[in-house]
Amino acid sequence: MTAMTAPEQDTTPAPAAPRQPVWIALLFIVTGLVGLFGSFQLVLERFHLLENPNIPLSCDINPFVSCGPVIQSPQGSLFGFPNPLIGVACFVAPIAVGVGILAGARFARWFWALFNVGLLGAWVFITWLMTQTVFVIGTLCPYCMLVWLVTIPLFWYGTVNNLARNFGLSEGASALFRKALPWTWLIVLLNYLVIIAIILTNFPLLLTVLFA
Repeated sequence: MTAMTAPEQDTTPAPAAPRQPVWIALLFIVTGLVGLFGSFQLVLERFHLLENPNIPLSCDINPFVSCGPVIQSPQGSLFGFPNPLIGVACFVAPIAVGVGILAGARFARWFWALFNVGLLGAWVFITWLMTQTVFVIGTLCPYCMLVWLVTIPLFWYGTVNNLARNFGLSEGASALFRKALPWTWLIVLLNYLVIIAIILTNFPLLLTVLFA
């Protein structure tokens, strides 16, 4: 009788996505750095409030544009700690990915899938925060809006680039998203315009205050 041998395990590594273009690396780095700056400034403002709750903050511009009420609101600490700490931790990720791409790194498809889940979570989170800021709190936070500003292109460009290059879609689908990639700015612009329209509709005196 011949001895039974254990079935061979497939040790083939997961396929890596193709090398990414330099511009997407620069986008990740720039948006990550700006988002990290905005989040860190919000953390500092939170510390200032803890030291002296009555002191005006550097981002308290007028009754319509002020980060103090947003920072101190329940929405400002959704998970029991200040939201900006999430930004400080998470904006490091696109910076690291961008630097890795510039260094020639090629990441597996599962990595890009997880990365895109993070981008989607960030976009959903800032969209929810925007609605809470406008419709519930009634005050606009400058540093929060800076984080919104960079998260939107980070999500849309990152997602369309992944669909075009990194998710292993069929050649036809990948080619379609590669053709759509140069027009992603239109989606970003539309996202901005929706937010601007919501803000101006709910803060009709904002333009008067800003340009007075």
